[in-house]
Amino acid sequence: MDIEPLRAFEDNYIWLITRDDTDACAVVDPGDEEPVISVLEKRDLRLTSILVTHKHYDHTGGIDALKKRYPGVEVFGPGNESISQISRSVEDHQQISLPGMNLDFEVLSIPGHTEGHVAYLGNGVLFCGDTLFAGGCGRVFTGTFEQMSASLDRIRKLPPETQLYCAHEYTQANVGFGLWVEPQSEVLKQRQQSVEAAVEQAIPTVPSSLQQELDTNPFLRVEQQNVISAAEQWAGRPLNNNAEVFTALRRWKDRDYD
Repeated sequence: MDIEPLRAFEDNYIWLITRDDTDACAVVDPGDEEPVISVLEKRDLRLTSILVTHKHYDHTGGIDALKKRYPGVEVFGPGNESISQISRSVEDHQQISLPGMNLDFEVLSIPGHTEGHVAYLGNGVLFCGDTLFAGGCGRVFTGTFEQMSASLDRIRKLPPETQLYCAHEYTQANVGFGLWVEPQSEVLKQRQQSVEAAVEQAIPTVPSSLQQELDTNPFLRVEQQNVISAAEQWAGRPLNNNAEVFTALRRWKDRDYD
C-alpha cells in the first residue's frame, strides 16, 4: 500500500491510496475533486472507493463530481452525519474492504470535532481526519469536549508505531502551542526545528507516528504532571481527570493562541 498527499485549498490533505498490483485506488476526505482527477488521469488510475471521516465541506466537497466521473465508486462514511453522498454507512468496529484493492480497515468512532467523526485503522496506519493533528487536535464543533477527550484517549492506546494521517497541515502552529504548555521540552524544541525546516521546503510534516505524538502533543499528554500543572495554572483551579485537563488545554488554545 502506498499513501500520497494531494494538497487542496490552503492546508488540506486528500490522501491517495494505491497499490502496485492494481489500477484501483481510493481517496480519503476529498474536499476538492480537481487534485484527485488530475492525478488519476495522469496515472491511469481507477477510483473505486472514497473514505470520509466527517461531514465538513472541506472533506466532502469533491465527492459529487468524483461520483459523476467514476460511476460505481463506493463512498464510506459515518451514517449519523448529514453526508448525502455516502453509499456505505459505517459504524464503530466495523470492518470494511476497499473494492479491487484487497485492503481492509477497521472503523473507529472518534467523535468530538463533530458528533459522528470516524477514523479508519489498518495496515499500520490511521486516517484520523480532524480529530488528531500532528502536534495538536481539532476544535470541538458539534461534538463535546468529553467526547473529544475520550476519542483522543482511544487513539493513545493504539500501537505506538501507528502512522497518523491527519487532514491538515497545521503542525508548525500546533508545535508552537505545545511549547507554551511545555516550554522546557527538548524533544518539542527539536520537533519545532524539523517542522520549520520542512515547511520552508514545502515538505509535508505528516504523517507522524503515534509515538512522536505521545512524546510531543499536549493533547495526548494529559496524564503528564507538567502538562496537568500548565493546564491548571491557566484554568486557575485543580483539574481532576483527563477530560478536564483536555478541556482546559483546548480552551486555552482556542482563546489565547489560535
